[in-house]
Amino acid sequence: MLAAAALNRYTSPDETPQDVRWMNAAAAALVLVAVLMVLASGLLKLARVPYFDLQRVQLEGDLQRNNLATVRANTVPRLYGGFFEADLQRSRGIFESVPWVRKAVVRRVWPNQLRVTLEEHQPAAYWRQAHSEDQLVNTFGEVFDANLGDVEDEHLPTLEAPATTGADQSAHMLQMLHRLQTVFKTLGEVETLKLSDRGSWSLQLDDEAQVVLGRGSDDEVIARAERFVATLPELRRHYPAPLSQADLRYPQGYAVKLRGLTTLQDGAAPPKQPQFSTR
Repeated sequence: MLAAAALNRYTSPDETPQDVRWMNAAAAALVLVAVLMVLASGLLKLARVPYFDLQRVQLEGDLQRNNLATVRANTVPRLYGGFFEADLQRSRGIFESVPWVRKAVVRRVWPNQLRVTLEEHQPAAYWRQAHSEDQLVNTFGEVFDANLGDVEDEHLPTLEAPATTGADQSAHMLQMLHRLQTVFKTLGEVETLKLSDRGSWSLQLDDEAQVVLGRGSDDEVIARAERFVATLPELRRHYPAPLSQADLRYPQGYAVKLRGLTTLQDGAAPPKQPQFSTR
């Protein structure tokens, strides 16, 4: 009985020397690393088997300004790698470098294909900044480069921004354009919306009437415009001439300049331009 107990104590794992346990763990780790290296080498060789070379690139998407054949000719020759080796991020960049392509989603299709879904930019306005070539703004408020001659909408509005405007300002200006288009729809189409270096808003309608909206928060500027549009019919009953300019920066009203109210002859004083109070 005592001999058996002594034998159990001698063979207990807890009695295994610390250095032996470390050596066993290190040996197991080395074996595992060796197995993984063999597997990785095998997978790498498998990935380079000609069977997995890209055989087909499927292009999908509702394209209005590109055709799939042209996109394919300009992109597929620039792709490299097989099913496993293809860099999807790089491939996406190649497709998104095509003019008018906003977004490309690239997926692998077993065993040797890529499926690419393309989304085109939808222009919402022209984008103009000092010392820069005119660009376009899409419906997401993103500025992009494209051949302006490809734009089919002859009445696309223009957003004019300061030269120092950041990339996020285009979405803000597009949002303001949409809000002001709703406010001024009874007077005409907003042809140009401009933001000055000092943060002052102004716009031009399609009949060339100029409206200075001034500075302030978006809601303050919109409220100012709404008061002007709401009270303009009453002003027109007294002054039916077409609107030339309007300045809405007055605290309790606005001043307008009407077409035709100019000096009639040399030396004659010009008629007083009407002012209107919204109080």
